Amino acid sequence: MMNMFRLAGDMSHVVSILILVLRLRVSKSAVGISLKTQELFLLVFITRYLDLFTTFYSLYNSVMKIAYISSTAMIIYMIRFKEPFRSKYDKTQDSFLHWKFAVAPCAALAFLACLIKRETSPIDVLWTFSIFLESLAIVPQLFVLQRYREVENLTGHYVFFLGAYRALYILNWVYRSYYEPFYKHNWLVYISGAIQTALYGDFFFYYILAKYYGGKLTLPT
Repeated sequence: MMNMFRLAGDMSHVVSILILVLRLRVSKSAVGISLKTQELFLLVFITRYLDLFTTFYSLYNSVMKIAYISSTAMIIYMIRFKEPFRSKYDKTQDSFLHWKFAVAPCAALAFLACLIKRETSPIDVLWTFSIFLESLAIVPQLFVLQRYREVENLTGHYVFFLGAYRALYILNWVYRSYYEPFYKHNWLVYISGAIQTALYGDFFFYYILAKYYGGKLTLPT
């Protein structure tokens, strides 16, 4: 069921993706953008949206899921293989070990959580994995921004709307648990969403400060 928080969250997510694509197209450079964050988000979407093959909820639901997967895959292709983005992506700055410190721990934690809940079907395990992994997916991007310190305008907007999407989705989950009869509180989802939103906290503070004073967005060392 649609509600204002979910719609606002979805639109914020769509805007963040469009801004990132615009940023790449306008600057013709991937400097300051984390390819590893995009790879993590693609893994999140693929493992979460396996229900595309099993259950039809609505046309809106299916279109949004396909859009998230395809647009993220396109961004990865642009940065990894297409010029001039490929040669203007600085992988030395995008050095967070995402497979070791994000994917592997989240996979182990998801398997353990599903064992405890006795929900061990592959779809349940992969869905839980996607929830845990999304909470950490932004970390490589935040590492990159911290290393460059001065954040380009469109990049700042992209990260802000991406963070707003997750904050709005927490409100969506809470709203649904109270107003949809078959939707229950899921504390793993709440905690993962809260962790992800908290990771944006420092960025949000300096982003809002920069916009208020009309200056450049510069992160502390």
